[in-house]
Amino acid sequence: MGTRMVGILVRGGMRLRSTTALLGLLLLSGCQSTGAGRTRRELKQSMDSGSNACRQNPVYCTRVAGEETVLPMSIRAPAQAGASVAGALQVMDEAARARVRQIVEKCANEADWEVNDQHLAGQTPTLEQCQEKLGKDASGQAITRGMWLGQMKHEAAARCVQARLSAERPGGFSLEPRYRYDFNTKVLELISAATEQELIRTGRTGALRGTLVPDVVIHSGNPLRAEAVFDFKFPCPVGGESRWHKYPEGHPFEKYNQGQAYELALQAPAFRVSPILGAYP
Repeated sequence: MGTRMVGILVRGGMRLRSTTALLGLLLLSGCQSTGAGRTRRELKQSMDSGSNACRQNPVYCTRVAGEETVLPMSIRAPAQAGASVAGALQVMDEAARARVRQIVEKCANEADWEVNDQHLAGQTPTLEQCQEKLGKDASGQAITRGMWLGQMKHEAAARCVQARLSAERPGGFSLEPRYRYDFNTKVLELISAATEQELIRTGRTGALRGTLVPDVVIHSGNPLRAEAVFDFKFPCPVGGESRWHKYPEGHPFEKYNQGQAYELALQAPAFRVSPILGAYP
């Protein structure tokens, strides 16, 4: 698997990073279906996003936008760079928090509409369509249309957040930053995109195991000082509540679910964001 495909892996879990990557996985698996395309981390949670599969083994993914997610490199790199600006922003007040929440909720709704319009003639997918198998990933797990649609929606939501928060909160947010948390010292470390890509390129993905990659982190200029964390969830069919991902036995965060892990490591409230349902703990 090429560097580009593997480039999305690991966020504690993962998500396939880009449409091109997803398509690559499907082609490698011999899938003949149309419109398939996927990338980066594991497919998030089967019917939830397209990034659950990578969670178990970063090597199989290219990170995707969403749950411990992985975004397309074209989105994630610039976003992280812009968010690393030294912080001169003030800590958010209630009005600012409400505005940010409104933006991510709107982006989730718009991403859902945009992808359904492009791939389903504006219709919402049925349960049967969501469960349709398009192929398998490198670990042999099934890739469903619901996962693929979730990946596309994560990418669309990421583009939306990047555009809107760059205008309203420049330097005050990060898309899919990767963190490592030390349970012994309680120290939180930010892993740069360059370091991540180098580890993937050289086959040292084990060093990324146990790291956390939330979709959106709001901060005042320093990604290590989070004020709020958001993770997009696109259940299929739409309208269902998505649960936080649970880590497997042996994982550093095995005693926590995804949201609890974010809050423990980043010391900030974590929210799931879904179409219709909005942002909720």
